[in-house]
Amino acid sequence: MQVLLHGKEIQEETTKDTLLEILADKYSRIILESTIDMPKSAIDLSNECGIPISTAYRRVQRLHGHKLLGISGSISQDGKKYFLYKSKIKSIMTCFNNGSVEVEIVPNSSNEN
Repeated sequence: MQVLLHGKEIQEETTKDTLLEILADKYSRIILESTIDMPKSAIDLSNECGIPISTAYRRVQRLHGHKLLGISGSISQDGKKYFLYKSKIKSIMTCFNNGSVEVEIVPNSSNEN
């Protein structure tokens, strides 16, 4: 596989399958792309990307669980939690090669989480 951005090649087959499944979901792709440069809240993602709020919360939790999104946040003085989500990846490249799938992740160099 030709590498343009020098990422990390994923070796484990179950991890590859999970990443490809996540990429198959349009909302997950939108969230990852939308948060590459600037962290956003689930409400911001919902409003800016046209994602139902409950779906936005489910997707950010799944993406965070698979270490594709970082979370930062705080609790306001009135006790409300406020979280921001930022993509930990710049891109994911896939290639079918001689009967196998190669998956490479390029980390988000602007990631501050």
